Amino acid sequence: MIKYVLKRIALMFLTLFVIMTMLFVLIRLLPNQVEAVQGGFDKALREMREAWGYNEPLVVQYAYFLRNVFTKWDWGFCTTMGTFLEPVTQYIVSRLPATIYINVLSLIISLPLGICFGIVAAVCKNKWQDHVIQVFIMLFISVPAFVYAFLLQYFIGFKLNLCPLVMDAGTDYFSWSMLHSAILPVLALSFGPIAGDMRLIRAELTETLTSDYMLLARTKGLSRAQATVRHAFRNSLVPLVPTFLADFISIISGSMIIEQIFAVPGIGRTYLLSITQKDYSVFMACSMFYITIGLAAGIVFDLSYGFIDPRIRMGGDKSNER
Repeated sequence: MIKYVLKRIALMFLTLFVIMTMLFVLIRLLPNQVEAVQGGFDKALREMREAWGYNEPLVVQYAYFLRNVFTKWDWGFCTTMGTFLEPVTQYIVSRLPATIYINVLSLIISLPLGICFGIVAAVCKNKWQDHVIQVFIMLFISVPAFVYAFLLQYFIGFKLNLCPLVMDAGTDYFSWSMLHSAILPVLALSFGPIAGDMRLIRAELTETLTSDYMLLARTKGLSRAQATVRHAFRNSLVPLVPTFLADFISIISGSMIIEQIFAVPGIGRTYLLSITQKDYSVFMACSMFYITIGLAAGIVFDLSYGFIDPRIRMGGDKSNER
């Protein structure tokens, strides 16, 4: 197991290096946005270009970039976003709290609701409750998130005037005004995970309820509710816990479209703006941020199976099992 974990981590770093190299080369082939900035920043621009080796060959520029990233954790400076020549890492870190805020609230809402409605659908299989939940699952899994984000914004925010159309740009995340302004983006982020969790819980619990050991538990005198809680529900969670762990890791990644629709000052909106405003340093750092989160979530998803279910041995040698 340790050998498999080390192998996956090494492959993750190799993948990150290859993608970072490709992004760097492609970005440097684009027109240099730094040269397009006008004003009284000529000296600062020249110093920045010299520090990052803009006048050197591409290989030398990449060497400067790797040196700054791995020795100083310096991803460059903002040119068209934030404060001019503000460090990219400082700018991105200032955008993380808003993303974490709405994603944590979304996880708090979606996880218990998905589990509860999934249990109801499995226990009431082929009844009207199950049919209603199935319609909800198909609707919110099939429809893109930005569609019902616009519907929430139009009906709840504009027509009924119950919530602000966009999220507050402040930093007082424990105030009522901030929570009130975050209701719509949190709901838009919650519908998809709720439907996905309901579908997984229903499928796993339905299969578990029809297993032989459930019949044995009933013959020993347990009621249906007791057998469901003590045996069926616990066993059905084994393949679902990795999904929940991956969702928990992804809370800092955010949603680019949802954040843009509701003007959430988070990392997702920053990523989109870095593309439209051609701030290549911010785009590079955000790209690597998203790729790292995705790879890390995938590793945790795979490894958690081996820790949760002892019967699974990842990367084991079959010859040793004989």
